[in-house]
Amino acid sequence: MPGPRTTTGHFTFADWRERVIGPGEEATPRLAHASVRNTFTGGIEAEATDCEYSIVYVTAKTGSFAGMELLTGRVDGREGSFAVEERGSFGEDGTVHCVFEVVPGSGSGQLTGLKGKGAFTARHGETAVEYRFAYEVE
Repeated sequence: MPGPRTTTGHFTFADWRERVIGPGEEATPRLAHASVRNTFTGGIEAEATDCEYSIVYVTAKTGSFAGMELLTGRVDGREGSFAVEERGSFGEDGTVHCVFEVVPGSGSGQLTGLKGKGAFTARHGETAVEYRFAYEVE
């Protein structure tokens, strides 16, 4: 059995739809929900992923989030689907820090048994965000 591998690449996001859940558009803290589609290139290849975030705005520009994302495509050439759980925060300057982990048992196809963790830092204004993903397939 091969050991853990690390792969890198970029993702872009599109179709960001966010709505305030409560207590109001300008209130803090406030809850919001966002749906987004990401496209991954590099070690992970996946188009138009399904991604859902729950967001807490502590101020108008800072807060934290948690989400789930379903990716269908390839990891270093292995085809299948898997889900990741994401957690992160965003700061006053628009920088987003996020870590993610494969949801246990979610791998399918050639990705059955996939385990892994990754991270990214997105800076305000970037159109492509670099990610790093360490994984193994049992």
